[in-house]
Amino acid sequence: MKPPRTRFVCQECGTEAPKWLGRCPDCDAWNPFIEEQVTQTSTVQTPSRPALTASDGSHLYTDIDTLERPRISVGITELDRVLGGGLVPGSLVLLGGEPGIGKSTLLLQATGYVAEQVGPVLYSSGEESEHQVKSRGERLGLGEIPLYLLAETCLEKIIEELKRLKPALVVIDSIQTVFSDQLQSAPGSISQVRESARLLLIAAKQYNIPIFLVGHVTKEGGLAGPKALEHIVDTVLYFEGERYQSHRVVRAVKNRFGAVSELGVFEMTESGLQPVENPSKLFLSQRSVEAPGSAVLCCMEGTRPILVEVQALVSPTAYGTARRTASGLDQQRLALLLAVLEKRVSLNVISHDVFVNVAGGIVVTEPASDLGVIAAVASSICDRPIRSDTATFGEVGLAGEVRSTSQAIHRVREVAQMGFRRCIVPEANRMALEAPDGCTLVGVKTVAEAMQEMIGLGT
Repeated sequence: MKPPRTRFVCQECGTEAPKWLGRCPDCDAWNPFIEEQVTQTSTVQTPSRPALTASDGSHLYTDIDTLERPRISVGITELDRVLGGGLVPGSLVLLGGEPGIGKSTLLLQATGYVAEQVGPVLYSSGEESEHQVKSRGERLGLGEIPLYLLAETCLEKIIEELKRLKPALVVIDSIQTVFSDQLQSAPGSISQVRESARLLLIAAKQYNIPIFLVGHVTKEGGLAGPKALEHIVDTVLYFEGERYQSHRVVRAVKNRFGAVSELGVFEMTESGLQPVENPSKLFLSQRSVEAPGSAVLCCMEGTRPILVEVQALVSPTAYGTARRTASGLDQQRLALLLAVLEKRVSLNVISHDVFVNVAGGIVVTEPASDLGVIAAVASSICDRPIRSDTATFGEVGLAGEVRSTSQAIHRVREVAQMGFRRCIVPEANRMALEAPDGCTLVGVKTVAEAMQEMIGLGT
C-alpha cells in the first residue's frame, strides 16, 4: 500500500510546495509551511459539493425578485450600529480580537437577547465546556431562555445540530478549532479554516440562519488563518481595546449589508459589556483643561463623529537623533506633519523629542486629524495652552495648506453639542456651513493661520 502523499501549505497565503521551505516565495512569511496530507481521489462518482442555492441555470437579472428580509436586532445598540442595523438572515459574520478582550462575553450577551426575543440559539464552543459557558451566562444574568450549548469541534456534527434545531442564530467559538472530516489536515490549518468557513456559509444561505464566527488574531493583530477567510464571510468585525482600559471598540472593516469603518464603543463592567451612547463624553471625561500640548479634534468613524483629545509632549533631545513616538496615530503621518510644522511655521522641531498620544486608547487614522495633531505639538513646544472651548479638524497638505474634509456638518454639530464655543475648520468648509447656535466657526487656509487662531503664534 502506498503511503499517503503529502504537501506543504503556507498558513498565511495558501501557497503549496512539494517540500518544506523556510520562507514563502509569495508572501515572504518565515516558517509558515505546515505538512498536510493530500486527499486521495476515488474513481467512484461522488455527489457534487453543496452550493449556495439550488439552481437550474442562469436567470435574467430583471426576472430576479429582491427579497426584503427584516434585520434581527441583537439587543446591543452599538453592535447593531456596526452591523448596519442588525443581523441579516443568512449572513456570515466574523468577529476577531485579542485573547481575553471580551469576544465570547459580547456574543453570549447577544445570544441571550436573540434567544429571548426571537427564537432558539445554538452556541457551539470548541474551546470551553458547556459548564464554563453557563457559568459566564450566570454572571451576565441570563435567565430561562432557549439557548442550546454544544461543546463540539467536528463541523459535520455542528451542521447536523443546526439542521435539527433550525435556530434563529448560531455562534461558532472559534473557527480555528473547527475541523471537517473531509480533510486530513489538522484543525486551524489553512485548508480546514477555508473549507469550514465555506461550508458554514452554504449552511447559512440554505437555511437562512445568521452565523457568528469567532476568529483568533496573530501577534501582528491580523486575523489568523488565510486571507480567503475574510473574503468568504459577509462581515468582518475587529474587537479592539487597551488591556488597561475599561472601554472596548468594535470596528467593521467589511460589511456587505452596511457601512464600512462603522464603530461601536463598549464599557467593560461586572455585568458584561455595556454600550456607550456618547463616546465623545467618555473620551473627554478626563481632559486636561488649559494645559499646553492638549487639543480636541473631531474624527469620523463610519457615520459617527467622535471628539477625542490629542496630547503632545515636546522636549529637547538628549541624544543626537530626536525621537518620534506616536500612540493611536500613524508614525509616518506624524513625521510628515512635523516636517510641515518645521518648514511652513518655522518651529524648531528637528532637535526635539516628540511624543504624541490619543487619550483613551482609540486609534485615529483619517487625515482630518492632522490639524489637531499639529496644534497639540505647537502648543507644547511654545508652552501656550489652547482655549478649552476650542475644537478643530482639517487635513494638512505638504505646502502647509489646510484642506477641506468630508461630513463637516456632522462634525460641527457634534462639536456644538459637546459645549465647545469655537471650532477651527478649513476655510472651504466654513464657506459651505452655517454656524450652529452657540458655536463660532473660524476658517483657516494655512497651518500658520490655524496656529495663530489657536495658540496666538505670530502675535
